[in-house]
Amino acid sequence: MDAYPARMNALELSDVTKRYGRRAALDRVSLRLEQGGALGLLGPNGAGKTTALRLLLGFCAPSEGRVELRGRDPMDPDARLGLGYLPERLVVPGRVTVRSFLRLHAKLAGGRGADGERQADEAMERVGVADRATDPLASLSKGLRQRVGFAQAFLGPPDLLLLDEPTSGLDPIGIRDARAWIQDARDRGCTVLVSSHVLSEVERTCDHVAILHEGRIAAQGGIDQIVQDGESLEDAFVRVVGA
Repeated sequence: MDAYPARMNALELSDVTKRYGRRAALDRVSLRLEQGGALGLLGPNGAGKTTALRLLLGFCAPSEGRVELRGRDPMDPDARLGLGYLPERLVVPGRVTVRSFLRLHAKLAGGRGADGERQADEAMERVGVADRATDPLASLSKGLRQRVGFAQAFLGPPDLLLLDEPTSGLDPIGIRDARAWIQDARDRGCTVLVSSHVLSEVERTCDHVAILHEGRIAAQGGIDQIVQDGESLEDAFVRVVGA
């Protein structure tokens, strides 16, 4: 895939509506993130965050409006090259081992033969699961599965990361590690979108936020634009959604 222009949006939703029957999960949502930026996607349960991610990943199509990854339709396989995705819940066949899972994803990310095996081994070392390489993923705790999820998301390596509740199930050490992994990705120019309920982590890892409420954008901009004097991001969130 050809490199895209430096100022092109890495992702964009333009006046997007997504309906499921009569219910609009998203209602005329416009959102964009430039290459190299980091955006926190916030909102109460049911606000539409997961629907937005599904649209960006090409898992479903909008009812109205336009969704783009690097100027392309997410349904185009080329648009997803270089994309790393961490789902909120990693679901895999019960007996697949950590090593087999990561080697498969390394191959899918373009690593062939010994190179893919090396990438998988390095990823296991990086996230601290190398000693569990031959264990079935189903036998791991949620926190360890989340570390494996980070490992597969970083294979490639990606230039665009979509992270859904990335600190879910992690203990304080895991949260600290996850913060460092995300910052490392940002330092090498990776574009990052984080969907999370942990507002303190969004404050630490992102420079822009968008707050969804009842399927619409309630506020968006730089964190310094959203947060008023004396507020935390949590205070601003509660003020914006009226909780």
